[in-house]
Amino acid sequence: MRNVLVLPGSNWQIKLVKKIREMGNNVFVVNPYENSPCFPFATDYLKEDIFNIPQIIEFCKRKNIDAVISDECDIAMPVVARLAEELGCIALSSDMARLYTDKYLMREFCVENGIPCPEYKLCERVEDALKFFNSIKAPMVMKPLDSNASKGVFKVCNEQQIKDLFEQSLSFSRTKKCVLLERFISGTEFTIDGVKTPSKHFTLAISEKKHFEHNVNIASELFFTYDNDNFNYDELRKVNDLFVMKSSLEFGFTHAEYKYENGKFYLIEIAARGGGNMISSVIAPYLSGFDTYKYLIESSLNGAKDVDFSFPENNKKRAAILKFFKTPNGGGLVKEIKGLDVLDNDPRVYEYKLNFNCGDVIEDAISDSARIGFYIACAENQNELKLVVEKIEKNFEIVLEK
Repeated sequence: MRNVLVLPGSNWQIKLVKKIREMGNNVFVVNPYENSPCFPFATDYLKEDIFNIPQIIEFCKRKNIDAVISDECDIAMPVVARLAEELGCIALSSDMARLYTDKYLMREFCVENGIPCPEYKLCERVEDALKFFNSIKAPMVMKPLDSNASKGVFKVCNEQQIKDLFEQSLSFSRTKKCVLLERFISGTEFTIDGVKTPSKHFTLAISEKKHFEHNVNIASELFFTYDNDNFNYDELRKVNDLFVMKSSLEFGFTHAEYKYENGKFYLIEIAARGGGNMISSVIAPYLSGFDTYKYLIESSLNGAKDVDFSFPENNKKRAAILKFFKTPNGGGLVKEIKGLDVLDNDPRVYEYKLNFNCGDVIEDAISDSARIGFYIACAENQNELKLVVEKIEKNFEIVLEK
């Protein structure tokens, strides 16, 4: 029996914690809040901020930790790398953790390796941002260097918006107080999830995204298929593989976002972890048929081995959707939630979560983490999935007080 540390301990790590236990290991969790979602499933836990490295190292030494793992959380990956180096565990290196979390380093890496990315500028002061904006004269995206869940990310179309939002965006940068300003790519957005073995990168899930009207930076829907009649997913796989294989990422999951403009896939960002909201724990395994968590855990404990994750031919018709619930009429006091029985009783609805109850006040999301809830549906083909979505849209309703 081995001892594995998981951080953080939010809802997105529950399936990872359960899998570690299922494989016969002890699992320890670090999270700063009382009653953190993962605590009930852990062998033991430390109630601490995941950035308090000295406290966590002391805890790990007392518990004889053999591996440090995280998934579905960008900000945890540099911590995993640092802890692994201190404890002599197997994980990604600190250099790779920086490359896959620092959006400026991603841009620089793209330029060095011929990977399309939007024009960009690292800005320490608002004056730098204004100067770059006026040199491009196009809508921009202003974002922190290394935040998560779209916190501090804004589309800006004029000087006043940059002035108004610069400090707020800057406040979410962790390692260096700068923001990245880049040209807004207006095309369709995609996500692509994969797994890296010592010698190869494999794609397991690609989605075409839609966004909320009130904020174009926040996704409202991810529709997953193996291929797409309107876009060349083989080309997207090729571009994404190029980034991963040109980097020195040792092993693990990847999650990237691209936009398509004028015949090219432009990298928006890439992470050395699986997609959040259960993309890596539910959707990628369903579509591909692979037990990727088993591979991640075994690699972290015993060293990564080459495994063939080539997408099975029999699974190429499968489809999945991650759909975020829309706040009706911009928000208000929730009176009633209708149609939960459809979500509960249809076996093709693999997961759903509501971040509110009757009697709560809800509003339009200001970041990914502030969305009011979601569901994941999976089916053997697109037509079957379409019927599931139509049934949910017909029956599920959030009723607000007038």
